[in-house]
Amino acid sequence: MKLTRMLPASCLLLSLMIPQALLAQKPTGSESPSYYNIGGVLSNNESESHFGTVIAHLNFDQQYVPRGTTYYDKTIRIDKNPIKTALNVCKHLISRRVYAVVVSHEPTGDLSPAAVSYTSGFYQIPVIGISSREAAFSDKNIHVSFLRTVPPYYHQADVWLEILSHFGYTKVIIIHSSDTDGRAVLGRFQTTSQTNYDDIDVRATVESIVEFEPKLDSFSSYLMEMKTAQSRVYLLYASQEDAYVIFRDAAIHNMTEYGHIWIVTEQALSANNTPTGIIGLKLNNAENETDHIKDAIYILASAIKEMTVNETITEAPKDCDDSGAIWESGKRLFGYLKTRNIRGETGQVAFDDNGDRMYAEYDVINVHENHSFEKVGSFHYDSEKRKMRLKINDSSITWPGNTGKKPEGIMIPTHLKVLTIEEKPFVYARKLLDDEIDCADDEVVCPHFNITNGNEQEYCCKGYCIDLLKALAQRINFTYDLALSPDGQFGHYQLKNHTTGIGTTVKKEWNGLIGELVAERADLIVAPLTINPERAEFIEFSKPFKYQGITILEKKPSRSSTLVSFLQPFSNTLWILVMVSVHVVALVLYLLDRFSPFGRFKLSSNDGTEEDALNLSSAIWFAWGVLLNSGIGEGTPRSFSARVLGMVWAGFAMIIVASYTANLAAFLVLERPKTKLTGINDARLRNTMENLTCATVKGSSVDMYFRRQVELSNMYRTMEANNYDTAEQAIQDVKDGKLMAFIWDSSRLEYEASKDCELVTAGELFGRSGYGVGLQKASPWTDAVTLAILDFHESGFMESLDKEWIFHGNVQQCEQFEKTPNTLGLKNMAGVFILVGAGIVGGIGLIIIEVVYKKHQIKKQKKMEIARHAADKWRGTIEKRKTLRASLAMQRQYNVGLNSVSKSVSSQNAEKTRYPMLPPLPRTPERAWPKDKEYIVNRKNNSAGKPPPRYMPTYATDVSHLIV
Repeated sequence: MKLTRMLPASCLLLSLMIPQALLAQKPTGSESPSYYNIGGVLSNNESESHFGTVIAHLNFDQQYVPRGTTYYDKTIRIDKNPIKTALNVCKHLISRRVYAVVVSHEPTGDLSPAAVSYTSGFYQIPVIGISSREAAFSDKNIHVSFLRTVPPYYHQADVWLEILSHFGYTKVIIIHSSDTDGRAVLGRFQTTSQTNYDDIDVRATVESIVEFEPKLDSFSSYLMEMKTAQSRVYLLYASQEDAYVIFRDAAIHNMTEYGHIWIVTEQALSANNTPTGIIGLKLNNAENETDHIKDAIYILASAIKEMTVNETITEAPKDCDDSGAIWESGKRLFGYLKTRNIRGETGQVAFDDNGDRMYAEYDVINVHENHSFEKVGSFHYDSEKRKMRLKINDSSITWPGNTGKKPEGIMIPTHLKVLTIEEKPFVYARKLLDDEIDCADDEVVCPHFNITNGNEQEYCCKGYCIDLLKALAQRINFTYDLALSPDGQFGHYQLKNHTTGIGTTVKKEWNGLIGELVAERADLIVAPLTINPERAEFIEFSKPFKYQGITILEKKPSRSSTLVSFLQPFSNTLWILVMVSVHVVALVLYLLDRFSPFGRFKLSSNDGTEEDALNLSSAIWFAWGVLLNSGIGEGTPRSFSARVLGMVWAGFAMIIVASYTANLAAFLVLERPKTKLTGINDARLRNTMENLTCATVKGSSVDMYFRRQVELSNMYRTMEANNYDTAEQAIQDVKDGKLMAFIWDSSRLEYEASKDCELVTAGELFGRSGYGVGLQKASPWTDAVTLAILDFHESGFMESLDKEWIFHGNVQQCEQFEKTPNTLGLKNMAGVFILVGAGIVGGIGLIIIEVVYKKHQIKKQKKMEIARHAADKWRGTIEKRKTLRASLAMQRQYNVGLNSVSKSVSSQNAEKTRYPMLPPLPRTPERAWPKDKEYIVNRKNNSAGKPPPRYMPTYATDVSHLIV
């Protein structure tokens, strides 16, 4: 033990006894140097003395210094004047070939370490800072070879995030000065939050950023703006002087009382008026230069040892006059230094790519009553897990207001701005008419602010989601202002490049409802908003108020009805064959009955007349009558052979009529066809054909679903060109037949199908999800809204909304419509009526022809009557003349007879000879003249034995030649 205590003094004595000539010795050949001068720019004598002691001890530590290698110290005092510091570095350090420089921080100046870094960095000589914490030293474009064993101030943002995660605060307000370090704190906080905290639910987001100019006089105006924010967690980066002003004004505005949380950095914690309950940080070993000197020297020795094993180290620059000499070994040595990771006096020492200290340990300080500082936790390195770990004793914390109860960290507003979007049946939007003052009782005012032209129009909204909003407001006690989506979109993102201080990053920018919520211009979204991973990354969702999926809407395929629909049961060929068969059978029946010897027979044994054989027109009438099942009153076959054929034809007609009736029922009274598509896996959708078009809504959740499904990529590429701006346009095109398949949320499509029975949803649901209420990240209303929705499900309130707004009672009606077979309508049977009409028109046409023909016949008969009348008159005249001559002749004969009897007898004989008995004339009654009746009577009398009349008129048997 005594030897150990004496070792530093003996080592120091040994180093002083080394001859000066040895210091000027140069290595020979290509080997690395056997000695290394280490420069130190320190702030006081104690540090200089300790610097030499540590190097003396280092020479005896074989773990870091191999045999044949020796380290020497070269120190100078840091000067307030950075120019003098730079000159001293050149004169007393670089001229002695130092391989690295350890620099401290002058208590009253900030530029001296920078002067050392600039000077040494010009020659690529590594510089290790042990107290410089400004953000500027992280810029490797300026400080090319600077690294430090203390972390920069902005690294405290890492501890802030751990503290916020521990307490569950997810929304904060950052207050920082507008200098380099203040902006670096903000950048570090945002970058680390997005990089290291994958779970969006626990990630801290910045609600507001307050940037102020240093050297404040008043901070009240900033505090008034902060009061309107929702967050009550304040992260403060400020100097001691500025922090004093901020705390002073915050106390005046009661923003240091219960409900407000202040988490500050080291500088702000040192203000004289830090309020009770503030939580701050304090770096371990921040002012312990001796420990940092030792860690810096041992890190340097470790890097040189590893470098000598891998490569040769060349000599360091010898003066500042050789401006063209760049020490390449120094550049590589700096790379070795950044890879160090050792356990030192100040904890685990490692460096990031900027050369900044990693794994720095902090104490978590809480300001108690009477301005006492108490350690309530620590941020330390866990050697087992090899990462930093935060440990806080919550029970020992005093919060603002001198209470032990942890504040919520947010102010819960009771008046919310709610957004929705028109989407039937969830939201019906009706434009308020000019003569209307207010909306109806079941409606809510929902103005629409058009972001394109800046106009605002008043609308009235009602529907499923509006009733849900009313119930939520009543259940969890808040008021609201409702508005429609500014751009009429649900919201989709676009990837855009954003340039920051650390480089270019790609971010998602949202529009529509989601964009309004992400930008915190709205508090709530009550709409049919589908829950999906892309949206859940940026906003909160309640539990689903309606579970649904994605389905396909199409128009039911209907059989086309034409004027000849009644002919559909038979093909055209069969109808032609039936028509031909009717006339062929009629012709054969006529021939059989015509040539059969038994085709004619007497009606009775006493009647001598015979029935005529079946003529052709009667045969055709008989064939059609049998086929059409009509009674045949006349014109039936009489021969046995014809009757056999008639029976066969009757059987044929029975089969044809029965088949027609059955097929008519099958064709026109079938069960209604359902769908054309079988679902999303239908091959016609996967390999879209030209005559099959499908689409969805641009930027919707369905569009996002197809975009991320690899197996649907081919289908999505085809759909993308057909997508619509709104669902209403697509549904209307489905009804009009312009779009065959519309892919959308099942709730909306089921509503459309229940409203219009001609529409139907195809296949099973896919991409199942739910509609949820959208809220801001870390919104205080999330749990309340979720619990209310779960209660609505249990009480049956959501089911009542489904029945009232989605189904409207039409589902049963459509189901009944599906089960009921089709009835034949005018569309189907119009051809039959047209056929009857054609028969009527044909009959009327035939009767007209018959009337015209009959008139012609009557005219001809009249001419015949005139001719006959003229002949009768002429015949009468002739008869009168004959009668007169006969009378005169008889009178003369009578006069002669009186004179002589003999002459009378002879006269009588002569008269018999002159007027003999005439045979009966072969005249028909139709051809008889009117006066022929007397002749017929005379004939009968003559046949009875009576003599003919004494005087017989003479008639002309044929007078047709007299007709003109």
